[in-house]
Amino acid sequence: MSSAALPQIPDFDDVEAAARRIAPHAQHTPVRTSRSIDALAGAELHFKCENLQRVGAFKFRGACNAVWSLSDEVAAKGVVTHSSGNHGAALALAARTRGIPAHVAIPQGAVKTKLAAIEAYGATLHPCEPTMAAREAECERVRAQTGATLVHPFTDPAVIAGQGTAAFELIRDAGRFDVLITPVGGGGLIGGTSIAARALLPGVRLFAAEPAGAADAYESLRRGQRATELTPDTICDGLRGIIGPINFELLKMYGVTVLPVSDRDTVAAMRLIFERLKLVVEPSSAIALAAVLQHRQHFAGQRVGVILSGGNVDPRFFCDRP
Repeated sequence: MSSAALPQIPDFDDVEAAARRIAPHAQHTPVRTSRSIDALAGAELHFKCENLQRVGAFKFRGACNAVWSLSDEVAAKGVVTHSSGNHGAALALAARTRGIPAHVAIPQGAVKTKLAAIEAYGATLHPCEPTMAAREAECERVRAQTGATLVHPFTDPAVIAGQGTAAFELIRDAGRFDVLITPVGGGGLIGGTSIAARALLPGVRLFAAEPAGAADAYESLRRGQRATELTPDTICDGLRGIIGPINFELLKMYGVTVLPVSDRDTVAAMRLIFERLKLVVEPSSAIALAAVLQHRQHFAGQRVGVILSGGNVDPRFFCDRP
């Protein structure tokens, strides 16, 4: 599929518009640094703390932009999505800021703390089987029944533009970077990041960290077409989605390099962030630092922007592991 076949791919104007649209609702999250982590990486790292965003994840940016992009007539019928946690919570809260209904198709096996957050923000939960086909079928059933607008977790152009506001803020706050890296699952964050980063820093190099046990984006780039048949096996529950069509196009358009990372290295990076930065992040977030440490050749001596995507981890995670 060529970029010409995807006319809805957002651009930098969409990211700027999203930044203005979500400003009354989203947190302008801080940027943190650590000299000790820099020494380990051999690079100067700047961490954009989206774990401190509302709902504890960058997902609120895209959901908020999508919800507030709707006309009043359309919005009144509500919104629907499928999510294992963060996007569902984000859409639920975004809908609440506008006073409209939210519906979330929840795959079996989702993290309980994330499900509790979705319910707390007022969404109606719709359980389904843990397959993408089942998630999408349940969304379509709810959409047909209620008239709600589908806000896809990562292929919706408004969501992608909203996610790009994190990199937009990072660059505006911290200045020039040689490299930017984010996690990649469905591809909304790295897609939006690529749009914003290249507009503001034309020479920046772009990387995405992906679990080795769910490396469909890496495999898709290797093949030159989307790899949709892979079964994810990773602790990073937020990165188990298959790269979306529009998101795959963005990876190719912006020359993003995907770096596979083991779960073991991801957990070690998660603990390092907790110990050195005093920040709680989930594995799907810590994987970005793990990639920098595991693939040092791409980052050594560089000024690196790292987007910490979320902090919604079960507290027992720390207690259950030595």
